[in-house]
Amino acid sequence: MCGIWALFGSDDCLSVQCLSAMKIAHRGPDAFRFENVNGYTNCCFGFHRLAVVDQLFGMQPIRLKKYPYLWLCYNGEIYNHKKMQQHFEFEYQTKVDGEIILHLYDKGGIEQTICMLDGVFAFILLDTANKKVFLGRDTYGVRPLFKAMTEDGFLAVCSEAKGLVTLKHSTTPFLKVEPFLPGHYEVLDLKPNGKVASVEMVKYHHCRDEPLHALYDNVEKLFPGFEIETVKNNLRILFNNAVKKRLMTDRRIACLLSGGLDSSLVAATLLKQLKEAQVQYTLQTFAIGMEDSPDLLAARKVANHIGSEHHEVLFNSEEGIQALDEVIFSLETYDITTVRASVGMYLISKYIRKNTDSVVIFSGEGSDELTQGYIYFHKAPSPEKAEEESERLLKELYLFDVLRADRTTAAHGLELRVPFLDHRFSSYYLSLPPEMRIPKNGIEKHLLREAFEDSNLIPKEILWRPKEAFSDGITSVKNSWFKILQEYVEHQVDDTMMANAAQKFPFNTPKTKEGYYYRQIFERHYPGRADWLTHYWMPKWINATDPSARTLTHYKSAAKA
Repeated sequence: MCGIWALFGSDDCLSVQCLSAMKIAHRGPDAFRFENVNGYTNCCFGFHRLAVVDQLFGMQPIRLKKYPYLWLCYNGEIYNHKKMQQHFEFEYQTKVDGEIILHLYDKGGIEQTICMLDGVFAFILLDTANKKVFLGRDTYGVRPLFKAMTEDGFLAVCSEAKGLVTLKHSTTPFLKVEPFLPGHYEVLDLKPNGKVASVEMVKYHHCRDEPLHALYDNVEKLFPGFEIETVKNNLRILFNNAVKKRLMTDRRIACLLSGGLDSSLVAATLLKQLKEAQVQYTLQTFAIGMEDSPDLLAARKVANHIGSEHHEVLFNSEEGIQALDEVIFSLETYDITTVRASVGMYLISKYIRKNTDSVVIFSGEGSDELTQGYIYFHKAPSPEKAEEESERLLKELYLFDVLRADRTTAAHGLELRVPFLDHRFSSYYLSLPPEMRIPKNGIEKHLLREAFEDSNLIPKEILWRPKEAFSDGITSVKNSWFKILQEYVEHQVDDTMMANAAQKFPFNTPKTKEGYYYRQIFERHYPGRADWLTHYWMPKWINATDPSARTLTHYKSAAKA
């Protein structure tokens, strides 16, 4: 996890412009560098480093003696870098995982390079010999990337939008900043004056397709066919492998543990893998909640079962509400459910940074989208429609759950790893017949639970624990976080403000007082940038006015039971 930043063709003084790069210093608290590009006085790279792999030679932009014309700035982890190095017999100059990008690019060009990368990444690759700039981002957008480009060819790129919004350019008073699309790469021509021109934008991978790098990995052979036992066995193999490959780090590993199915499976599998790898420290797990929180009780059960060094972080409603401003600034969004769920994750990340030496943090993100874990999937009209919705959610992860997970941890200099979004695991899961993946017997994620039924990885009652809305699980059923927020914003936003909401916020007009309150904070930090969020996250197939599962009938009946 790091912060990357680059400018091409800047008209303004670089030493002034580079102050913008300091806005993402939280992403890399270990080291920092600016570097101008030889021969281009108006092009430069900025890099904030969190040293996770190769403490000695990991600074960026990465440049190798063998390719003096290549410059690489990337944020991410390439899990198969050693495999690729061995297969193609590349001579490495460092131990940095990203070095593989330079060798692969030299060997086969950008398209083959990006399809070979098993991992999460956002990168800027400059080839001064061929006068090209390449931008790329991983399939689900686990690592963030934003860009701004003007008509006259000024290009600015950064891990977070906050590193671009204050940049100056002579031709425009308001620089349009937008997220770079996941699963894409862009090719740009570099002109002699340092400006660029976009040549093409290419979608290189669909989440359903098995990735090209699968040809070279060392996963044991999967069994063909869709017999339930075969599928369960394959899922266990791929999930184990997804966790194992993510152990790649020189820093201490920990895991977020809410006590739900997803984080519990990750924590239990991770602990098993760390033991097998003979890691010398105990796995730390972290849960957050208010007193009486169902999540805290469930997480405690799992931690006792697996034998982790467990930390419980308590917060009260006042601390949660006070964090909202910082959270929205970090997130760069005003989406209601994202903000709600981010508060707990932001506060727990703050605790980890301050009180422990754990830096690489595993979590269960992506599972709900992949395995149809949201409660509204019970209402899907058909397995095919459920499949369609699952793929839509995965495609939009970079606007919602993955955005939340990255920004809340990165705000405190932590690196997040998400095994459920592993290429091999997710493409296999999506290749299964649609009717296998839908909720069964009133239980969502039935297939995933079934796959681990006999593993004794986690307690049975956790394996079959129903979905808890994240913002509710961290509080008590009597006084949920959802309810606390409603009561608070009731006093902050009056009816007149709501009546004028459409005039004040014509785009994505907030329909609730809570939505209005978040939007106000967002506009204060990022005026005129509302279009970063294309739409609010909302459940489908039901008449919902609020994204909280607490408002769904299925949830209410489950709560009474």
